[in-house]
Amino acid sequence: MSDHYGDVKGQLGQMKSLGEDAEKEEVDPEENMPVSSPSASPDPASCCITAAPGTDALSTNICKQKVKRSGRNPCGKPLQGFPAHAVKNISSPICERTLLIKGTGKILQGKSAESNGNYAAAHESSNTRETRCEDEFKLPMKGRPVTVDTSKAKTSLGAVKLSIKELQWKEFHTGRRPACDIYWHGVNFHDSYIMSGQVNKFPGMVEMLRKINLSRAVRTMQELFPEEYDFYPRSWILPEEYEQFTTEVREGDIVGSPTYIVKPDGGSQGDGIYLIRDPCDLKLVVGTQVKQVVVQEYIDKPLLIDKLKFDIRLYVLIKSMQPLEIYIAKEGLTRFCTEPYQEPSQKNLNRVFMHLTNYSLNVQNGNYVHSDNQNTGSKRTLSSVLYRLSAKGVDIKRVWSDIIALVIKSVIAVLPDLKVHYQANIPPTKPGPTCFQILGFDILLMKNLKPVLLEVNSNPSMRIGHEKEVSPGVFEYIRSPVDEQVKVGVIRDTLRLMDPFNKKLTATPQPRGGGSDPVELIPVDGDFQCSPDDTGNLPPLCLKQVYPKYTKQFCHLRLVERIATLFIRFLRVKGNLRLGPTAFRNFIRTCKLSNSNFTMASVDILYIDITRRWSFALADSREAGMGLQAFVEVFFNLAGRRFKSLALRERVVSLLNLCESRLGPQSDAEERRSLSCSRALPRGSRTPALYLPRPRPISAAVHRRATSQDCRPHQRPKPCTLRANVEN
Repeated sequence: MSDHYGDVKGQLGQMKSLGEDAEKEEVDPEENMPVSSPSASPDPASCCITAAPGTDALSTNICKQKVKRSGRNPCGKPLQGFPAHAVKNISSPICERTLLIKGTGKILQGKSAESNGNYAAAHESSNTRETRCEDEFKLPMKGRPVTVDTSKAKTSLGAVKLSIKELQWKEFHTGRRPACDIYWHGVNFHDSYIMSGQVNKFPGMVEMLRKINLSRAVRTMQELFPEEYDFYPRSWILPEEYEQFTTEVREGDIVGSPTYIVKPDGGSQGDGIYLIRDPCDLKLVVGTQVKQVVVQEYIDKPLLIDKLKFDIRLYVLIKSMQPLEIYIAKEGLTRFCTEPYQEPSQKNLNRVFMHLTNYSLNVQNGNYVHSDNQNTGSKRTLSSVLYRLSAKGVDIKRVWSDIIALVIKSVIAVLPDLKVHYQANIPPTKPGPTCFQILGFDILLMKNLKPVLLEVNSNPSMRIGHEKEVSPGVFEYIRSPVDEQVKVGVIRDTLRLMDPFNKKLTATPQPRGGGSDPVELIPVDGDFQCSPDDTGNLPPLCLKQVYPKYTKQFCHLRLVERIATLFIRFLRVKGNLRLGPTAFRNFIRTCKLSNSNFTMASVDILYIDITRRWSFALADSREAGMGLQAFVEVFFNLAGRRFKSLALRERVVSLLNLCESRLGPQSDAEERRSLSCSRALPRGSRTPALYLPRPRPISAAVHRRATSQDCRPHQRPKPCTLRANVEN
């Protein structure tokens, strides 16, 4: 052992000389230090140690933290068995390595451990320290593949597997105990409990994109910005608004005999959808249960191709909520009906293959055409349809500009509720993943080329094939080239954007100035499609960022989000979704909204009245109190009391400015809460709060006029019960 120790001491001398040479040449050793993977054998040229005669070969393990000159190893323990001058030399940057005995994973302890008769114990304790050091300081190494957990991927597994294969990443289809970099869930954020990494679902997204909740969110924005949100059909929520619906249909000023489409709140894949022309044809009661549905005006003049009605399935990536980042896929799908279209009449209302574009419905028709050609068949690529329209003289750039605006406005409408759900499920003081999600926008083009939003799917189908009955009772799974081309590209490039090791793709771009610029248009030339290049490398991203790139054009729409920020600020209780009576009184008192005409007793009555009318929304929850939508109604009410002479939007803006000025800047704890949905973003990438306008001071005259005014409560529809969703 003494000879061996002498050899090691000589080797440490060589290490010292190499370190001095590096300092003389003023070279950063860390830049040129070879990095090996755990499975690869060490490069002799990169190691300062050679095997001593008569001993096991020595290997090296890259230190995850610099060895301090105080003589401590990366685990913070003193280096044992080495002279003081040798320990000092180890601190040279070029020698930031820990000696291990090859095949044992044990740190070489030197003469002192053996002389004390505790050789085995010393090796055992050092091995434990080394393992703990690896766990605590393990960082991504150059060349290590990104790990993806696909154990919950469900029906999207096929497309995810192909995407991971193209990226040459590592898949764990049954999961694993160590944390993966990315988790791909099929349906819900709560498919499994995740402590770290990134997951492809946002908490609350399934609930917020149900037909009733989406209609409520868009309706709120229509009240504030009627001209901006005219892309969503007029809607009624039944049974709460049954009387209002029947009155407007029978006594309204609607010209002709319009047709209405009825959509169950929890329906998917076209299930339960039907058309009516008379409110008497509604089917609201099934057995003893009353169904909640959304009734919308039916678009009876759609754009036709080959005399067939079609819609667009566009894939949208929400990469982050704070700051908001939205990407739109340059390629999408168009889904065609299987019977020639005719304007609705009492005779053809039941012909679903003519009126409904859902794939799951039309695939059951014998006229459905499965085609390998993206230009033909009942399912085609979006680019093929746009090229065809362009050949007829349609301004495709303007169509894309309108679609971009529709997508951004729709996301802004549901964002406030999503932020409340996020802070409740992933409080800033608890560990949790970073979230992203792919949404499926169903858009219909009218005959005048105006896009109309039909619905937004939180779990768009990512199947890349279909089943074909080859013989009675025997089905064969057949790949769909059209689905594979579009869906694999979307998933692959989503993973590329979320790659934790790719700094270029994950960096947050800065918003462009000059809000008067028109929306940049997605080109329809050669780079529109996502086809591989000739070199065999990955193709350019088929996802185009549209927000925050166009922040200046749309930031004025985020008023409800500012209301949600106030709501979250007064929640106080971590994980809470609803505001209690004490917190509501605290909000009124802190913002100084009460006066002689609106006492605290009136505040309590208002709280009880609002929460009672929204109480049935808590049927599936044990939590009581005021939710965000109810708080928005109260806020509109208070704005009317204060600023009665102004229009609704100006009322809300004035009250927001008043509350924000009286609350002042948030404390550090409150700021962490409001930024909880950006927990994993580096500090430098966080942008000013929401890109929203700063509060403006309220003049004394406005204050005096506001305190003497009152108005009737702003009436809003009652909320709906939340239920589970399925893939659509």
